[in-house]
Amino acid sequence: MLIRTAGGGGVAMVVLSTFLHSVRLWSLLLCTVNAADILMNTTTVAGPSSPSFCKEADYHFEYTECDSTGSRWRVAVPNSNRICKGLPPPVRGKECTFSCAAGEYLDIMNQVCSKCNAGTYSLGSGIRFDEWDNIPSGFSVVATFLDSPTGASSSNEGSCINSTWIPRGNFIESNRDDCTVSLVYAVHLKKSGPVSFEYQYPDKNIYFEFFIQNDQCQEMESLNQKWMQVTDHGEWRMHTVTLKSGTNILYWRTTGILLGSKVATPVLLKNITIEGVAYTSECSPCKPGTFSKNPGSSSCDLCPANTYSRKGAKECMPCNVQTQYSDAGSNICKERPACTSADIFQLHTPCDEEGKTQITYKWIEPKICRDDIKGSFQLPLSNEKKPCPPCNPGFYNDGSPTCSPCKPGTYSNGTHECKPCPAGTEPALGFEYKWWNILPSNMKTSCFNVGNTKCNGMNGWEVAGDHIQSAAGSTDNDYLILNLHISGFRPPAVSANGVSGNEIGRISFIFETICSADCELYFMLDTNKKNTVVVESWEGTKSKRMFTHVITKNSSVSFTWAFQRTSQTFTTRRFINDIVKIDYISITNVVDGVASYCENCAINVDQSGSSCVPCPAGHYIEKGSNQCKECPPNTFLSPHQVFGKEACIPCGPGSKSSKDRSFCFSDCAFTYRSKNQTLIYDFRRFSTVYSLINGPSFTTKGTKYFHNFNISLCGNEGKKMAVCVDNVTDLTTKAMEGESGGYADFVETYVCQSTIIPSDGRGFKTALSSQSVSLADTFIGVSVESHLKDVEILTNLFPQSSVKVPDVNFFYKSSVNTSSCPYGRATVISLRCKTDENAQGKVSVSSKCPGGTCDGCTFYFLWESADACPLCTSDDYHEIEGACRGGIQEILYVWNETKHCTKGVALPEKRQIVCESIDFWLKAGAGVGAFTAVLLIALTCYFWKKNKKLEYKYSKLVMTAGTKDCELPVADSCAIMEGEDNEEDVVYSNKPSLLKKLKSLATKEKEDIFESVQLKSSRSQNI
Repeated sequence: MLIRTAGGGGVAMVVLSTFLHSVRLWSLLLCTVNAADILMNTTTVAGPSSPSFCKEADYHFEYTECDSTGSRWRVAVPNSNRICKGLPPPVRGKECTFSCAAGEYLDIMNQVCSKCNAGTYSLGSGIRFDEWDNIPSGFSVVATFLDSPTGASSSNEGSCINSTWIPRGNFIESNRDDCTVSLVYAVHLKKSGPVSFEYQYPDKNIYFEFFIQNDQCQEMESLNQKWMQVTDHGEWRMHTVTLKSGTNILYWRTTGILLGSKVATPVLLKNITIEGVAYTSECSPCKPGTFSKNPGSSSCDLCPANTYSRKGAKECMPCNVQTQYSDAGSNICKERPACTSADIFQLHTPCDEEGKTQITYKWIEPKICRDDIKGSFQLPLSNEKKPCPPCNPGFYNDGSPTCSPCKPGTYSNGTHECKPCPAGTEPALGFEYKWWNILPSNMKTSCFNVGNTKCNGMNGWEVAGDHIQSAAGSTDNDYLILNLHISGFRPPAVSANGVSGNEIGRISFIFETICSADCELYFMLDTNKKNTVVVESWEGTKSKRMFTHVITKNSSVSFTWAFQRTSQTFTTRRFINDIVKIDYISITNVVDGVASYCENCAINVDQSGSSCVPCPAGHYIEKGSNQCKECPPNTFLSPHQVFGKEACIPCGPGSKSSKDRSFCFSDCAFTYRSKNQTLIYDFRRFSTVYSLINGPSFTTKGTKYFHNFNISLCGNEGKKMAVCVDNVTDLTTKAMEGESGGYADFVETYVCQSTIIPSDGRGFKTALSSQSVSLADTFIGVSVESHLKDVEILTNLFPQSSVKVPDVNFFYKSSVNTSSCPYGRATVISLRCKTDENAQGKVSVSSKCPGGTCDGCTFYFLWESADACPLCTSDDYHEIEGACRGGIQEILYVWNETKHCTKGVALPEKRQIVCESIDFWLKAGAGVGAFTAVLLIALTCYFWKKNKKLEYKYSKLVMTAGTKDCELPVADSCAIMEGEDNEEDVVYSNKPSLLKKLKSLATKEKEDIFESVQLKSSRSQNI
């Protein structure tokens, strides 16, 4: 910790000095009493070295510290280097709670209140710090160093050693980096009193807190007033807190949270006033540049322009206006320089009766340069008159020098007179500015600078025919302001179920910046004059481009463009030629707007005149009949087109339309069909909001922070349940509910992100949440593919799944465009089946993109859960048949070995069926098998024997093959010899039974045993 002290002491020194001062005064009281007693009871001989009697110039009066009864004494204290005798005795002083009124001081000699002289002022019982040429006495600057992830780091100490609060004359400025720096002041109050100060806090990248501690370093109960509210650019806001009597240590602490290289806009403080302190024994002189002409003043007034004053002035002295000038509140007069081209500006005169305009030149007011000296720039003559540009769309020129808005029910493109809309149409109300001859009536421009009032009353922007551009201003660090006020919007269709996020209007503008330094353009939005937020900002030179912002809440809105050439302060103009140009501004659906064209509307044929009527939500206008028709199921009505059935846009895969057909959402059900399977999913378990904290990460100065993601995946009739709150502004749920139609520091969407600073990151008592953004406010669809519309999942972003079930991807888009994401942000949430995870599962980001995104625009999440598996079906289990025992068989059902399903079809209970005993069938089978074997053996033998006989007959036939042609062979015998069988009878007789055949074969095997010999034919012998 580094402590810088103004006046040689820190907080501890202030408290210690208070204690020592009390001891010193009591010692003085005792010494004074003893001295008085001695002087009264002792006589001494006067001599050359004897001290003289005290005079009024030799001493002064002080009060002792208050005792337990609230009393104190007034004692005389000798001045330094003064030795005298006869000091006045102590007398009882005023009560400890006594104080004079504002503009008075306590004359301690007489113990009465007297008025301050002219040239001085007094707060009575208070003190004020309004001079910041240096850090006033009693203030300390404390820079807190952080511990790195591995412990204390000396490099961090060195990195914050130059971080401090910087005096800037009329105010003091905080640090711009991501160090934690405190401005500390200790004060002892005699009675309870307020502390008030003015501040500017335009940048949410800095945490700004004000809190109070007692002398025991215990923080006072002021949590509801601890965090400062963000202010508009250039707005000074007053903050007041009541202090308790006793010691109060005041802390103004800033902490930069810079996640990039952007430099933060510092916090500014001025006019710190504390009341309830001890008596004021003297009045404070007016600081240079101020004066008080009347006695009894409680404050000093600023000297007007072209005057000056010294410290304690009763009046301001005039400058020589011919050769000198001064700003309001100056302490010196400056010499007027020679005029240059930077001291003039041009403007287009209003159209005259002839419809012509011309460019004229004027000096920048107040004029501080001289054009009467040699070499000075002279004011150019006005150019020749030129025809005026046409009126803006929705306006017309009726012969007067100005353009007038078209009457209700009519339209004009700006070049012709207003015409009534044809039957069946109505004006498309809005504002469209593309010609800039004069500043429109609902726009105003101004100039502001926190360091001086030189540009107050000057125009911050100038019209230039076909564009409007930033003006010269007074210095290069002026804020040049352009404001456009819209009283409200006429939404084309409001959701019946109150789902927020529907587009009710949009603003688009084309701009460019031409800069040679660190210029910056802010585009801000103020809703209902409650809270101004910076929608987007651009640094440096930017080529011509269009920016669009969607309005989702119907309320009074002010759009502001603020341009600053540089944040640095220079005594001379260096960047006068750095400018911003806006060519075109368009706002749609404005309540009191004008029309440049007519759009189709629905006609109520029941009313006379067939007047236009608004269609209900989710209805389009049918072509031809101009009747309202409801969009088909699972479609939603386009916010930009309501004419024709093509205005109904189909919902994405896996989604359905809301009841009023205004948007599409997922009801947590999804079905995937492939060639050979159908997977049915039920994601209702994920309909509640899931929070993921990713990190930690560290800034360049070592600040630890986390990214917190809130995810509302599906269900809830499409309501966006994820809410990210910026708790730096102490926004509570009640405050959110009370902001009906207003913007607050929270986002409500499907997926949002906020930056969390833990309580141990910077010494905060609670964790801080800030920089909340929406990552998904529009649901696109659900798919197992890696891309849908223009959103694609990067390859190899997550490890491959170990199961064959495909990941189910939810695709979202965000309609908020930024300079880094010109097409908005996108989010993909991949649901992966993992049976060993619990039902809620876990969400993770890719190790390749630790912050959830690789490019800052598309975010990827992997959600692994058992409930991400498809529902079980009959294909996910099989049956197993048990053994048949006692005529009963059991059938069991078991899941497939790799189960990748959940819930769905339950596993069937086991069942029993009647069956035959296994012993009976075994015996029957054995019998049949034995009979079959015997039969096969018998048939084999039979056919073998039969084959032998056929061979015998064949051999006899061969032996007779030598006879003459056409002559039959001679029979070997006329009759059957005794003992021979008639073989033909055996073969061709009536068929015996199978049993007889077996018996016959067995007999022949015993009797027909003979030797085969070759017989000679008798015929051959005769030959």
